[in-house]
Amino acid sequence: MQSVGMSTSIRTATIPLVGPYDLGEVALMGFGHRDESTFDGVMRLAFCTDALDTQVGVEVRQDGDALALTVHGEGDLAAISAQVARVVSADHDGDAWVAVCASDPVLARLHAAAPGFRPSNFYSPYEAAVWAVLSARRARRQGITLRERLSREQGAVFHLAGRAEPAVPLPQQLLALDAFPGLPTDRIPRLHAIARAALDGLLDVPRLVSIDPTAAMLELQRLPGIGPFYSALIVIRACGSADALPVVEEHTRAAVQALYGGEHTLDDARIAAIAESWRPFRTWAAVALRAVGSRLPQ
Repeated sequence: MQSVGMSTSIRTATIPLVGPYDLGEVALMGFGHRDESTFDGVMRLAFCTDALDTQVGVEVRQDGDALALTVHGEGDLAAISAQVARVVSADHDGDAWVAVCASDPVLARLHAAAPGFRPSNFYSPYEAAVWAVLSARRARRQGITLRERLSREQGAVFHLAGRAEPAVPLPQQLLALDAFPGLPTDRIPRLHAIARAALDGLLDVPRLVSIDPTAAMLELQRLPGIGPFYSALIVIRACGSADALPVVEEHTRAAVQALYGGEHTLDDARIAAIAESWRPFRTWAAVALRAVGSRLPQ
């Protein structure tokens, strides 16, 4: 494990925001390994860069209509800033999202309840695939704990605003892993396959977004341990797409049914038709339905 302390290179950067934005909403959304229950004004991120050559830690703070980044570690600052913007959905036109919400009565209610909400995404397709292997067939909390232990012992730990935050191992570090307590032996070859795919460029964001989403999902399912659900998670929630309609799974279906269906059961075709009015923010709308929908008065 590499523990990265105060001697690490520390740099700053700024991400401008367009439209309403609330960093607290993003930080507290609860997604993948993130499960914060409180927000102290800082969103702490620790991750492998898209270049997969190093890990970094980033303190994210909102300063009006911009996000202020404090970056711990090496790597291209512009590329790191762009990756953070993708992770916290600060890379799209929020005013355009407001216009879409205003045109749909249900989304208008969601936006009124949480005007600054935007989705929180995986750090990268590589990290989403690692999460898929670690969390499969176990409770989410168990997956979070296993990921944290693996990251602390085999990855890197950054000290961000008074808190230690671990970053998962780089692909090269995963390839050197032969066993890990609590990780079934059949998961090691799966992690190795993901590491090799990442090093071969198969999990690069530009490459995946250039492919039809369905084709990209089918390709990812060739990786051991990556089925339809996780392949969709990687393509839709790790590449930063705002307009890829998520696979209709149980929780999303329930949210759409509750807010749009009334007494009528909605099938896949009807849900897809409803989602047409969400363009070009079908992903954001589906995530908001799940994350904010429960706050709406019934």
